[in-house]
Amino acid sequence: MAGPARGRPRYQDVLTPAEWRVVDAVRHGMSNRQIAKGRDISIDAVKYHVANAVGKLSLSGRSELKTWHGAPRDSAMARRQTGMTTEVNLGPIGQIARHVADVGKAEAWYRDVLGLPHLYTFPSSVGSLAFFDCGGTRLFLSQEGKADTEQSVLYFRVLDIEAAHEQLRAKGVEFIDAPHMIFKHPDGTEEWMAFFKDLDGGTLGLMSQVKS
Repeated sequence: MAGPARGRPRYQDVLTPAEWRVVDAVRHGMSNRQIAKGRDISIDAVKYHVANAVGKLSLSGRSELKTWHGAPRDSAMARRQTGMTTEVNLGPIGQIARHVADVGKAEAWYRDVLGLPHLYTFPSSVGSLAFFDCGGTRLFLSQEGKADTEQSVLYFRVLDIEAAHEQLRAKGVEFIDAPHMIFKHPDGTEEWMAFFKDLDGGTLGLMSQVKS
């Protein structure tokens, strides 16, 4: 009688878990060196997984792998794909990314000075990534990029802009200007704003509606 099969049992998916992790990193735009650093494996191991994935999926190479659509068979995305429709309805903004010079210092500032709820922080190949909740919209801080380049201004909605201005000034926040009205609606509602600096000199804003 034949003995039991030797070696690792065949994985019940088109790719192994290790290959899926590398494929997701490739599709995220990461280089082999970045993937190796982030996964704590050798560059040769990354190349090996990429080559295996390209071969198993019958693709022409890494560039085609980057735009390949697919998900592990046990993932929630794979289950959803069977019932997907062609209609696309964009929802509210889910996340805003902002580059900072030092994620650790920025994390403490956004959490302790601005009082934003900290969701989580985890390491990556380009440094730590920190996430905060801004009333349902996620703020993503990273050191990937230059903090001194022009970035979108984040406007934080507050109920009392004068009180928020004074509280943040007391914590050492540098304001560019005082709260000021920028527009008055026909019904008398006033739009007020005030702008301040983050740790890297970038501009952030407070906004508030004051009803008559």
